[in-house]
Amino acid sequence: MRREIKNLRQQMDGAIRAHRKQMSSLQSMLTDCMKHEDRLQSVRKRPAQSPSEINQLLEQGRIQTVPIGYISSCFAVKNGTPRQPTICSSSRAILKIEPSVFNNPEHSLVGLEQYSHIWIIFLFHKNGQMSYKAKVKPPRLNGQRVGVYSTRSPHRPNALGLTLAKLERITGDTLHLSGVDIIAGTPVLDVKPYIPDYDSPKTRTDDTSSEHRQTSPDSQMLQVMDVDEELNILETSFEPSSELRVCPVGPSDFSQSEKSGSSDVTGILAEVKSYLKQQQLFTKNPEDKQTDSTECTLLATNPLSSSTLKFGCEDYSTIAAWVRAPPISNLDVRFTANAEKELKEFVPYNSTDSTRPKFQFLKGPDEAVAAIKGILSADPRSVYRRTRCQDRLFFFTLDTADITCWFGDGFAEVVRVKPMQSSELTNVV
Repeated sequence: MRREIKNLRQQMDGAIRAHRKQMSSLQSMLTDCMKHEDRLQSVRKRPAQSPSEINQLLEQGRIQTVPIGYISSCFAVKNGTPRQPTICSSSRAILKIEPSVFNNPEHSLVGLEQYSHIWIIFLFHKNGQMSYKAKVKPPRLNGQRVGVYSTRSPHRPNALGLTLAKLERITGDTLHLSGVDIIAGTPVLDVKPYIPDYDSPKTRTDDTSSEHRQTSPDSQMLQVMDVDEELNILETSFEPSSELRVCPVGPSDFSQSEKSGSSDVTGILAEVKSYLKQQQLFTKNPEDKQTDSTECTLLATNPLSSSTLKFGCEDYSTIAAWVRAPPISNLDVRFTANAEKELKEFVPYNSTDSTRPKFQFLKGPDEAVAAIKGILSADPRSVYRRTRCQDRLFFFTLDTADITCWFGDGFAEVVRVKPMQSSELTNVV
């Protein structure tokens, strides 16, 4: 009898613990729902302001921002999240437009499917504090201080972030993105299409050079030539090439040619034809010819070799030298045999196999390997952990996988890949 009573008590205690755990989970879900409802109510019950008050606030730059949506990402926490989108092109995320912003959120996305990339303006909501300093220490500078406005540090007077993401597709009111560096739950303030014609300095320089060629006196002289003869030369001499970059020609170049004796139209056309065939400009003295050829060759092989704003066959913008040549180098990424085996157990998000761990964003183990290599090769550790911390172990999450690795001299090695616990999966979504 006593044994039966003891067993009953144990069963009751177990049932009570399970009940409390379920109630705690339900309470957490209700709290999240209430917070979301409070946000919606605060938007709906915002006090009406007169047009003059609104105009005054706008002129002063004091506006109240409202998130248009919240990111669902394969990165659940800051640790291990890439600092720039190009580091991990296989990362994926979802952005759903809030119904509180528009009555028909899907209408706001009409036409956006025509673009391949979009700008995302978001809030650094995980800074932990609103303090900021005039100088910061970017991880790529390994402890050196520079001005905050010369970096992309999240700790800024206005904690706003800007990133470029690839738009995979749009379904209703939801944007499916890739190549992101944003963690789950990030408030998004705005999205804008990326338009190279307006956003790329290279395109602007090309347009300026094109206008210069069209309005120069020599181009006007070329326009009065026989059209049939000009088309014949272009059709027989031009060969498309991805490495061919036409150097803008100024009036001085033509004047030099005229001074050397090429004063008639036939001579100029012959020089143009020679340029299109040999991918070089007018023949000058040997030193000038060698210099021009070298510059064009360098651009074709390494378009990012220069960091100064120049014209013609050289770069179109200027950046800090440490961005392309930081004091720290990329790391070699390795996987132990056990880590490779554990990673291969994961199946894509659209798999019907319920017995194996499943990704929510990534398409499979191969894409996960590419993402892990991109993250670790850029050394996601802080300067403190890199230089002063004795513990070389590093933990981060990618999609539904908990990853453990360690850092050596010039390399990072992944030693374990485990599925996330069910309680942690809610942070990813």
